[in-house]
Amino acid sequence: MAMASFRLLPLALLLSTFLSALLLAVAHARAPLLDQTIRLPSQRAAGHEEDDSVGTRWAVLIAGSNGYYNYRHQADICHAYQIMKKGGLKDENIIVFMYDDIANHRENPRPGVIINHPQGGDVYAGVPKDYTGKEVNVKNFLAVLLGNKTAVTGGSGKVVDSGPNDHIFVFYSDHGGPGVLGMPTYPYLYGDDLVDALKKKHAAGTYKSLVFYLEACESGSIFEGLLPNDIGIYATTASNAEESSWGTYCPGEYPSPPPEYDTCLGDLYSIAWMEDSDVHNLRTESLKQQYDLVKKRAAAPEDSYGYGSHVMQYGSLDLNAEHLFLYIGSNPANDNTSFVEDNSLPLLSGAVNQRDADLVYFWQKYRKLAESAPEKNDARKELLEMMGHRSHIDNSVELIGNLLFGSSDGPMVLKTVRAAGEPLVDDWSCLKSTVRAFELQCGSLAQYGMKHMRSFANICNAGILPEVMAKVTAQACTSIPTNRWSATHMGFSA
Repeated sequence: MAMASFRLLPLALLLSTFLSALLLAVAHARAPLLDQTIRLPSQRAAGHEEDDSVGTRWAVLIAGSNGYYNYRHQADICHAYQIMKKGGLKDENIIVFMYDDIANHRENPRPGVIINHPQGGDVYAGVPKDYTGKEVNVKNFLAVLLGNKTAVTGGSGKVVDSGPNDHIFVFYSDHGGPGVLGMPTYPYLYGDDLVDALKKKHAAGTYKSLVFYLEACESGSIFEGLLPNDIGIYATTASNAEESSWGTYCPGEYPSPPPEYDTCLGDLYSIAWMEDSDVHNLRTESLKQQYDLVKKRAAAPEDSYGYGSHVMQYGSLDLNAEHLFLYIGSNPANDNTSFVEDNSLPLLSGAVNQRDADLVYFWQKYRKLAESAPEKNDARKELLEMMGHRSHIDNSVELIGNLLFGSSDGPMVLKTVRAAGEPLVDDWSCLKSTVRAFELQCGSLAQYGMKHMRSFANICNAGILPEVMAKVTAQACTSIPTNRWSATHMGFSA
C-alpha cells in the first residue's frame, strides 16, 4: 500500500488492521511446520496444495500373460496392488493391466479368489480393472506410461499423468526372452521400444525418478546396453540377459500350493520383493537393501540342481539409496519393524523354470484325472500338442541355423552371447523382420518360442538380410502345425 494513502486511513481502522495482523502472526507461530512429504492427487483436491519440492507417487502394474496355467503373473500383480494400497497410494494413480481370466476361471478351486502364497489370503479383492482382455497390449501400455490419453483404446482411460516432481513405480510380470517381453495380445514388447518410451518420458520432464521392477526370463536383456544411466530411472530384473527366471510355490515343490491347485502361485523374484515389502517399514528400507535381499533369495543354492537366477540392476544406480516409501508407500502396521540384513524370510527349496511352468500345469492336470474320466483324452491331447509345438520350434530354428551357417557353425552362431554392456542386437528392425519371416512360414513362436530371440538377433548381427531369412524359412518349414500354439490367426510377435 502506498504511504500517502496509508496516512489517510482512520485511526480505528489502522488499529483494527494491526490487531488482525498480530493475531494471524500468533496463530501461525503456534501451528506446527508441515513435514515435506509426498502428497497424492486426492489430497490436492481436498485443499492440500502440493509444494513444488514434493511429488505424487504413481504405479503401473502389468501382467503380460493370460491362461490359467499362467496364474502366477496375475497373482503377482494383484499382490503388488495390495502393497501399494496399504502403502497409501490411491486407486486414481495406480494403473493395473491384467487379462482378468484367472479369478473366475472354471479351474480355479476358489472362485473369485487369487492367492500368491500357499497360506496366503485373497489378493484379488478390490483390484481395479483398468485394462483387461485385449486392452492389455503394447500400444496401451506405452501410452499409459507416456501419459498419452488420446492414444489409449478402451479401458478406464487412466494414464500416468505425472509432473516433474513425481515418482513412478512400474512392475511387469510375464514371460520373456532375449530382448522381448510377452503380452496376452500381439505384437510383443521389444526392449528398444520400451526404452525409447522411457527416454521420451524423461525428455518430457514428467517425472523426478522412476523405478522399474521386471519379472521375466532373460529380463536383463531388456535394459542391457539400452537404458541410460543419467535419466533418473533405476531398474532391477529377475535374471541377467541370458538365463531364465523362475516360478515358485509350484506343484511338487516345497512349499507347494494347496493340493487342489495344479499351477504355480508366484514367481521367485516377485514374491521375494513383495514378501519383503509386506513385513518391513519401507520408510527406512532402501531400494539397495531390498535389491540385495531379493538377489540373495532368488540365487541358486548350492544343492539346488540348477534353479535360481542372478537378479540385476541397471540405469541410475545412485537412486537405489532412496527409500522404498518414496515409490510404493509403507503399511503403517509395519512402522515399528526395521530392516535387517540377515532377513528372516525363508529361502525356497525348489522352483520351476518359467518356461516349464505351463508343462507342470498340463502334466498335473493330466496326472490327476482318472483313466476312465472323459476329460483324460483331452488333457493328454493338450499336453502332447504343447510338447509338439516346442519340438517344432526348436527343430525349425536349429535347421535354419544350419542352412544359413552350416551344420558345424550354425549352433555356435545362434547361441553366441555378446559381452556384458552390449545390446542384444544392433538393428532392432532387422530382428523384428526376421521374427516375422519365421512366423509366416513356421508358425507362431508363442510364449515358449521367445527363448530363441537371441538366435534371430544373431542372424541379424551376422548380416543376414530379412529377405534371405524369408527364403531359408520357406525351405525349413513346409507347413505350420495345426495346434493352437502355432496358429498365427491372432497376430504376430513382431
